[in-house]
Amino acid sequence: MASSQVETVSTGAEKAKLGAALLLVVAGVAGFYLLGRQGAVAQWGALALALIAAVGVFFTAERGKELAGFASDSWREVKKVVWPTRKESIQVTAYVFAFVVVMALFLWVTDKTVEWVFYDLILGWR
Repeated sequence: MASSQVETVSTGAEKAKLGAALLLVVAGVAGFYLLGRQGAVAQWGALALALIAAVGVFFTAERGKELAGFASDSWREVKKVVWPTRKESIQVTAYVFAFVVVMALFLWVTDKTVEWVFYDLILGWR
């Protein structure tokens, strides 16, 4: 069955929006370092404002809208998940721990048995 989605071609305006968002990020980082003598508040303020503006510009572009739609759909799917109860989580965790202990004992016994067979019986090193 073929997908009914149509892939759009980026227009000049879309590329300009993405470029502007990228330039705002670069300007924010540059401003952070250039405002070193002005104090931490000015540095972090410039960075925060530039990043907020970059995010705003990005979400006006088509790719930003697609990302927002994807995030919305993902959140809707997460809400559909049936999460285990506290009791179920504790029981499964206990089963995992018990299995780990049993496997550790099994591997230890196997290792000691192989060691005994090779070193004591076959080679007689002890």
